[in-house]
Amino acid sequence: RVTLLELLMATVSEQSSVPSEEGKVFEKHADFLAGCFQENCGAVLKLTAAADAEDEEALVTIRLLDVLCEMTSNPGQLQHLQTLPGLLETAIDTLRITHLAGKQAVNVFTATHAVTGQEEISHPAVGFKSHLIRLIGNLCYKNKENQDKV
Repeated sequence: RVTLLELLMATVSEQSSVPSEEGKVFEKHADFLAGCFQENCGAVLKLTAAADAEDEEALVTIRLLDVLCEMTSNPGQLQHLQTLPGLLETAIDTLRITHLAGKQAVNVFTATHAVTGQEEISHPAVGFKSHLIRLIGNLCYKNKENQDKV
């Protein structure tokens, strides 16, 4: 699943403008991926424990976020994703929860997380909160309703 999402992300990042027929397909994919992210976003919290550093559901959720960030960076897909019910709220709630998890104990979500070795640098969750912020920013771009929600 992670490899498939990486391929999808590469395809999305290569597409600068999508013909209308392909755009409908991307909208359906975006709906599906956003739904999957909304359902599984809590899986990332498993990464707070060192024993679950390779949890597959958490890795899939991280890749889903990466793909959604790429999709919202494309003006043709942005408008559709901005109107999806619950996506913005889920991203905000996930950011709050991961920030709180980082405050409660020293883990990959801790803001002052000391990088002591190569292992932490390559951890898949490094940058997760910044990607959530990127998604929230993209969803609010030129969208007064979403800006008011935030």
